Amino acid sequence: MNRLFHSVLKEIGFTLLAEGKTLKVKAEGYSMYPAIKPGSVIYIEPFGEGNRPVPGEIIAWKKESGFVVHRFVRFLKEEEEIQFITRGDSCLNEDDPVTFDQLAGRVVRVETPDGKIIPAASRLNLKPNHSLNRFLVRAKLYFNKVKRLFLN
Repeated sequence: MNRLFHSVLKEIGFTLLAEGKTLKVKAEGYSMYPAIKPGSVIYIEPFGEGNRPVPGEIIAWKKESGFVVHRFVRFLKEEEEIQFITRGDSCLNEDDPVTFDQLAGRVVRVETPDGKIIPAASRLNLKPNHSLNRFLVRAKLYFNKVKRLFLN
């Protein structure tokens, strides 16, 4: 039942973006840490006619399981087709290339779990420090694990 519910929500989200609507979703995971923390609310706006992502901005693309929200790194031209390369700020490697049809939209607003709005200028980052961000994620997860041990 959960899988069916998730599938229906995913399709509704894809449809709303295709109709030009802005989608509001809760972020999961640490791949974009510290720019987007788990539990943050992100707003995804579809790309307008002839509008393409800019390197350094955070975009969303469609995947079988839902959305991936990562930073756009660069274009790649493969036999007359333009492909887009993304990477999470705390990920070791770039994602596999995606086509324009797979792009869902750009992240236009981020609210932290405590409701603070992240300024637009700080979301654009051409050179995130992937190694440092990965270290921060591991330290945070380890700290949370130790904290749970002491609280239980």
